[in-house]
Amino acid sequence: MKKEFTERELDRIIEMAWEDRTPFDAIQFQFGISEQETIEIMRREMKPSSFRMWRKRVQGRQTKHSALRSADSTRFKSTRQRQITGNKISKR
Repeated sequence: MKKEFTERELDRIIEMAWEDRTPFDAIQFQFGISEQETIEIMRREMKPSSFRMWRKRVQGRQTKHSALRSADSTRFKSTRQRQITGNKISKR
């Protein structure tokens, strides 16, 4: 069964798929589509060269596949992201 998405939802799916640290499981949880359906959307919505570049980058990537992730990487926040304390961004 093909799901119909609004333009805004498609943009969000593509954005999540493009992000290296967002696993396919998060896309499935939020939009109810499998990894294969996500790949089909990316193939349909992107230029062929962009799709090939994305596919090469995410194939086998540990952060995109929950089964390949280590047990301590359950969070989506990057370790390089700065801590925010009381409305002020921490300085280096």
